[in-house]
Amino acid sequence: MTKLLKVLVVLVLLIGITVFVWDRFKPAPTKETNHQVLVEKIEAMGKLELVKYRYSDVVEHKNMTAYLPDASVLLIIKADAVGCIDLGKLKAEDVNVMDDSVQITLPRAEICYVKIDHKSSKVYDTKMAFFREATLVDEAFKAAETEITNQVKKSDILKQTENNALHVLRPLIEGLGYKKINLTFK
Repeated sequence: MTKLLKVLVVLVLLIGITVFVWDRFKPAPTKETNHQVLVEKIEAMGKLELVKYRYSDVVEHKNMTAYLPDASVLLIIKADAVGCIDLGKLKAEDVNVMDDSVQITLPRAEICYVKIDHKSSKVYDTKMAFFREATLVDEAFKAAETEITNQVKKSDILKQTENNALHVLRPLIEGLGYKKINLTFK
């Protein structure tokens, strides 16, 4: 009986030491990622970005069903909206030069893009989402993007873009030697 006990103690010690050593020195998992990046399209851009608005949106999105408890997600969304002037639309007839004066008719300001900053946005809370969490969060982000785009359209971003265009372009044109500068928008 004592021999059996000694053998069991030795086996337990060997197994314990093996597990300890294996846990400490086991090979780390390797990771492999392959990429096939191709330039799909090169496009000439003439958009002069002149103003950026930073938006925050707190979104509570609920998914209500008859058979399951209501699932909800609470997100804090950060987004950027950029106003620009597309100088690619500027034509030769839009620029009139006479001696030391110049008149330029610039294209109207436009919203270049509205983009959610996913790195700064956070999922604050989820309730009863379980297997629906990814879909719920995706729906909330899409709803936030739609709402922020609507708010950007209601804002003064286009007016601010045109004001900034005047403040940016006037010193550049003065640097070219023109004394009288008239900048307008189509």
